[in-house]
Amino acid sequence: MNSDRNLTFVPVATEINTTNMKLQEQIDADIKKAMLARDKVKLNALRAIKSAILLELTKEGTQGELEESVGMKILQKMLKQRQESAAIYNAQLRPELASEEEAQALVIEHYLPARMSEQEIGKVVQETIETMKATSMADMGKVIGAVNKQLAGKADGATIAALVKDALGSA
Repeated sequence: MNSDRNLTFVPVATEINTTNMKLQEQIDADIKKAMLARDKVKLNALRAIKSAILLELTKEGTQGELEESVGMKILQKMLKQRQESAAIYNAQLRPELASEEEAQALVIEHYLPARMSEQEIGKVVQETIETMKATSMADMGKVIGAVNKQLAGKADGATIAALVKDALGSA
């Protein structure tokens, strides 16, 4: 080893502007911050997100950017997996494993848009029904698909389906 080598330390920004960043860039930047902070839970969750994104990109066969709607679906799926795992661990009286899953779920939830209230979702459902001129339960699938596309990541699919069913059932 050469002890005469001059090493310089370049400080890393502690706050990164994430307002205009794409999901992949934000995850990469946050991985670096979590590594510097030695936050294992956050780092594990972020690495899982990055892995899922890379897996999706290779599945699509593209080397480009991930579409936002696809990214939101990945995050929603991961959030649901973590919540279900935590529930199973709690049922099996394994609180140490459940708390880790819950902590990762909180990290994943941070990257999802804010959830809409049931009233807000109901308004979108009514507008979509009126726009599509849906009148019967036969149109339910089309309406659910349109609302899901419009509210990607902002609303739970089961809530949307229930509200569409109620709206078309009473029509």
